[in-house]
Amino acid sequence: MDSLALLKQYESGQTNFQGMNLAGISLPKADLIGINLNQCDLHSAVLMLAYLNRAKLTKANLVAAKLTGANLSQAELTGAILRDADLHGAVLQGSDLRSADLTLANLLDANLIDADLRNADLGGANLTGACLRGANLREENRRYVANLRGAILRKADLRGANLTGADLAKVDLRGANLSEVTLRGADLSGADLSEANLRGALLTEANLAQANLRGANLQNAKLERAVLSEADLASVNLQGALLADAKLTKAHLVRANLMLARLGRADLSRANLWEANLQEANLTDAYLARTNLTQANLREANLTRAEMSSTNLTGAILRGATLPDGRISD
Repeated sequence: MDSLALLKQYESGQTNFQGMNLAGISLPKADLIGINLNQCDLHSAVLMLAYLNRAKLTKANLVAAKLTGANLSQAELTGAILRDADLHGAVLQGSDLRSADLTLANLLDANLIDADLRNADLGGANLTGACLRGANLREENRRYVANLRGAILRKADLRGANLTGADLAKVDLRGANLSEVTLRGADLSGADLSEANLRGALLTEANLAQANLRGANLQNAKLERAVLSEADLASVNLQGALLADAKLTKAHLVRANLMLARLGRADLSRANLWEANLQEANLTDAYLARTNLTQANLREANLTRAEMSSTNLTGAILRGATLPDGRISD
């Protein structure tokens, strides 16, 4: 079926085109609201600026389709194949993209607010500047796990998104807005989160090993039992953050702000906290074997029962701190 025939039938009231071969069809700016294109072959179709609001595209083949600026709000794209598709500036607000294949797709500046991306494969996709506020990428009983491995999310807006259990290993999240995001149990190993905003983020049991968090804002973030081994946390803001039982072995925390941070039972062995601010931080039962606290500010910090037998405290400020044996430092 060619584009003119499809448009003629659609305008006459026909909306069901399920299963048709429409590969390469050209429908730029077409008004196709509510159309049923389930299981259609739309390989290399040209749908730039098309109106596909509430369209049914379940299991449709949209490989290399041109969807720049298209409106796909509340569209059903469950299981759709969007590999290499161009969705630059597309509107996908509230769309259902569960189990969709978006590998290497271009989602630059796309609107994915409140989109359902559970089990979607976004490996290698370009999400630079995309808005994913309130998007759902959570893992549910290991059934739905979003894959964003290798994706580019530089300066993306993910405020309040649910990324529980998501695979974000080595993802580019530089300057991204992740405030209040849920990343419980997510894999962020090797990810670049430099200058990212993670204020109030839930990162309980997340894997951030070898991640780059230089200059990131993690104020009041929850990082209980998180793995931050060998992570770069230089100049990071962790004021008031919860890091109980966190693993921070060999972490780079030079000049980090850990004021009022809760680090009970945290493993900071061999971590570098040179000139870090730990004023009023809670380090009860923390493990500080060969930790570098040179010139660190530990005023009024709680170090009760902390293991500090090999800690480097050269030039550290301990005024008013509770020492491991319970004494208050002068």
